[in-house]
Amino acid sequence: MALPVTAAQAATQCEVSYSTNDWPGGFTASVTIKNVGDALNGWTLGFTFPDSGQRVGQGWAARWAQSGQEVSAQNESWNGAVASGATLSLGFNGSWSGSNPKPTSFTLNGTVCNGGTPTTPPTSSSPSPTTTPTASPTPSPTGPTTPPGPKVDNPYAGVRGYVNPEWKAKAESVAGGNRVSNNPTAVWLDRIAAINGTPDSSSNGAMGVRDHLDEALRQGAGYIQFVIYNLPGRDCAALASNGELGPNELPKYKSDYIDPIAAIQADPKYKDLRIVNIIEIDSIPNLHTNTGGSPGATAMCDTVKANGAYINGVGYALAKLGAIGNVYNYIDAAHHGWIGWDSNFSPVATLLHQAAIASGSTVDNVTGFIVNTANYSALKEPYFKVTDTVNGQMVRQSKWVDWNFYVDELSFAQAFRQELISKGFRNNIGMLIDTSRNGWGGSARPTGPGPMTNVDAYVNGGRIDRRIHAGNWCNQAGAGLGERPRANPEPGIDAYVWVKPPGESDGSSTAIPNDEGKGFDRMCDPTYTGNARNGYSMTGALPNAPISGAWFPAQFAQLMQNAYPALS
Repeated sequence: MALPVTAAQAATQCEVSYSTNDWPGGFTASVTIKNVGDALNGWTLGFTFPDSGQRVGQGWAARWAQSGQEVSAQNESWNGAVASGATLSLGFNGSWSGSNPKPTSFTLNGTVCNGGTPTTPPTSSSPSPTTTPTASPTPSPTGPTTPPGPKVDNPYAGVRGYVNPEWKAKAESVAGGNRVSNNPTAVWLDRIAAINGTPDSSSNGAMGVRDHLDEALRQGAGYIQFVIYNLPGRDCAALASNGELGPNELPKYKSDYIDPIAAIQADPKYKDLRIVNIIEIDSIPNLHTNTGGSPGATAMCDTVKANGAYINGVGYALAKLGAIGNVYNYIDAAHHGWIGWDSNFSPVATLLHQAAIASGSTVDNVTGFIVNTANYSALKEPYFKVTDTVNGQMVRQSKWVDWNFYVDELSFAQAFRQELISKGFRNNIGMLIDTSRNGWGGSARPTGPGPMTNVDAYVNGGRIDRRIHAGNWCNQAGAGLGERPRANPEPGIDAYVWVKPPGESDGSSTAIPNDEGKGFDRMCDPTYTGNARNGYSMTGALPNAPISGAWFPAQFAQLMQNAYPALS
């Protein structure tokens, strides 16, 4: 109940709940403010720590400050307006010495809120941030104010994934789509407007982050997946997926994109839902392979490497989102056809570690990594190995393999996991593999090795991946749905996932004006004869494709037709 206030203060009335998840020397605080007075246009929360050893560290959804034992939290630019009856969720990571008692009084714009009966959860079983016990929190459709339970080692294990009703409806609009429409897919947050949801236009649905989280609770889902995808100068080497933010707009990325997402995900209402964030597709690897005069170098990639937009943006996202007790972050790590060569393998792992400890983050904010996101690399190549030889020539010498050390995603993901651990990541990190479009079934799927006449005939005759070139990535003709999403399929692999929702375009076949900042990339043009990055090969792209993220029913029909395992 709100405390009575004087007539002069009657415009501001408030209720505050404060809860913590404690461990020796540290804690995460979750603060909920309910405005029970008039609408606010700007706010400042104030309270006093009872112990002089308590300190505020990194916070979210507010500008936090501390002087002595006095703490203040001032609104950000995006959450200053608070309607009557509305609720704010904010919080911070803190440290303590001696004891960690809860504040007993709070003010909002100088007005005293409720006297406070803060929730004090048991601390004996509360782990440090580096602990990952395997106990699973009990899903609950309600939103108690106690903090989340201990993190699990694998957020995909033992629970059902969230089915996006917007994707489900599109899938079922295509004949036979109901065979796969109940699979969990990720929600892509590819621009600021997607946070609150947009009218159902070309590539964004009407549902925002909170809508999806509420629907996940309604479904009784155990986990939900979001793609965090809006870096400054995004996709610096691929025009089709360029974004809305310029290369120098890192402050806007932080304040207008990451902070609002973190504020919603931190709402205690969702504490029992495992929130998986896929962090910035095709970003960090570009800093090594497409900069500094390399064959794929672009001016934009050179810019975001020089100004630190990617490294610091990813670090900031990890720190903000990783501070939330029930959030699990997986960083995108490209695919074997991009960084499988020894010249790329270790340097990209080093860059990923640099990002994980940038902008106040630590490796403890990284649950794992994902490979093959929105790509087509085969999960397994059963009919040839990188160590095979034909007439004295190694498979690595074939035109398709091109001296790569890996020929499929599973072997690459398992090996890259070990490389990442050697760079300083925790030894319990897990890998995800996006299998949404790498099935390569249908009548063109090989059933045995190719002829032994020469190394190219051997590889081309037996390879599952039927692309013209392994560098082709846009709306590939002949592709099919891959393994269905499931947890713990192989050692070191947390899950096979459908992060790229099948049927959503990679990019338009021709230039299409749009208000989403998405350009036209010739790699999506089926008539284009290629560039240095795909060996000057044809693109293999489907015709008549819409802009990236938009629904492409012809592609979805093809993916079902060529699914492997086949659909019944």
